[in-house]
Amino acid sequence: MVTTGTSRPAGTRGLVSWCLFDWANSPTPTIVITFIFAPYFARAIAGSEAEGLALWSWGIAVSALVIAILAPVTGAIADAGGRRKPWVLGFSLIMVAATAALWFCAPEARWIIPALVLVALVNVAFETSIVFYNAMLPDLVEPSRFGRLSGWAWGLGYAGGIGCLVLVLGFFVLADPLPFGLERDESEHIRFVAVVTALWFVIFSWPFFLFTPDRPGTGRAPAEAVRVGIKQLVDTLREFRQHRTIIRFLIARLLYVDGLNTLFALGGVYAATTFAMDEESVLLFAILLNITACAGAAVFGWVDDRIGARRTLLVTLAALIVFSVVMLIIESTLWFWILGGLLGVFIGPVQSASRSLMARLAPSHMTGEMFGLFALSGKITSFAGPLLVGVIAYATSSQRLGMAVIVVLLAAGWLVLSTLKEEQGRS
Repeated sequence: MVTTGTSRPAGTRGLVSWCLFDWANSPTPTIVITFIFAPYFARAIAGSEAEGLALWSWGIAVSALVIAILAPVTGAIADAGGRRKPWVLGFSLIMVAATAALWFCAPEARWIIPALVLVALVNVAFETSIVFYNAMLPDLVEPSRFGRLSGWAWGLGYAGGIGCLVLVLGFFVLADPLPFGLERDESEHIRFVAVVTALWFVIFSWPFFLFTPDRPGTGRAPAEAVRVGIKQLVDTLREFRQHRTIIRFLIARLLYVDGLNTLFALGGVYAATTFAMDEESVLLFAILLNITACAGAAVFGWVDDRIGARRTLLVTLAALIVFSVVMLIIESTLWFWILGGLLGVFIGPVQSASRSLMARLAPSHMTGEMFGLFALSGKITSFAGPLLVGVIAYATSSQRLGMAVIVVLLAAGWLVLSTLKEEQGRS
């Protein structure tokens, strides 16, 4: 017999454990994809920063394409099978193994390809596991609490990324002398950070697997679940016009998430070059953004449940647009720091409210599939924003005009979202 929904409501322990999973996995993109391993690859493994940046960008782009293809397919198969946690566990194990294996990537050119393959595996496994993790949200609490649960989890995720980043900076990257007999000449203090990140996930993720309730299985055999899931996805794509509200939301999200991804990818470069901030200052600025984004996600979770996810997104996106415009005009480094902190307050809610809005719109029997398409909308055009920034900055010889692409993308997403009617798509 095919069933949907959880077998029992999630208690406080189950909800806390679900939120803690965000704390557990957020250091992976923070440390591996962005702040620690990416610069190490460019400077030490690739040999030159220019070559390293190009190779790294290609590796991340390829992994994003794999995610865009894989997420909807696996999400649909999970819907056909019912349970989500086995998928989270499977992809999490791949992520942990690939992250820990980065320890072996010594500062030698022969490790270029292995490092890129491992990082691509980390990125694909991380993003795909999040599809099933997100799809659990509608089954854990009633719709009136989607915003709070999503916001608290996203806030914990930011806090976990900051906490682990500060830990590895203090005890390994900047430590002198180095612990555990690690050798600085072989960059072992940097490589060991990957091991710490993998351990962090293992230590903090286990409550999720033990205590957070899962949707019951449908009773289908694995082969049948694959067949039914793929057929359902094909049928959905063929008749997608029936889901007009979701289509409009995914288009809006594609636009404003591309703006956010461009901000995350190039914001540090803009700060370093336009405001002459050194590497330490850029890192501190990133920590400030994460702290304020953590607070914003947690607080706006209440706002989300009070006024609705769509209105929350419109308010926070409007604030991001205003602050971004001002930051492109100002010359003062002090004001750049102040406005950057305020910008972070609204970055967190945009991400958490997007998740809660999809939870409200997705039909109950299609949450995995819809969150797979949700992941696709965040990846399929992720190259476009940085590419446009580069083209415009080169053509105009102005970084400020190039970065204005972010404002255009956020504004375009806001305009599409403003035409959306927030409906309850669940049945």
